[in-house]
Amino acid sequence: MPKMKTKSAAKKRIRVTKTGKVIVQRRGLRHNLEHKSGKKKRALGRVMTTSASVRKTALRLLAKR
Repeated sequence: MPKMKTKSAAKKRIRVTKTGKVIVQRRGLRHNLEHKSGKKKRALGRVMTTSASVRKTALRLLAKR
């Protein structure tokens, strides 16, 4: 059986930590930034971990499972 290919879009946006957590960048920091407060922009700059259901899908896209 051939290997599963990794989805290119997913590998650019998703990271998996050593413990298996899936890390993604928060959305909303690409445009209309003049309407957002500095506090909001700083919060959006931090990475976040995903829920269990999204984690399963992300690992499948990355061909990890």
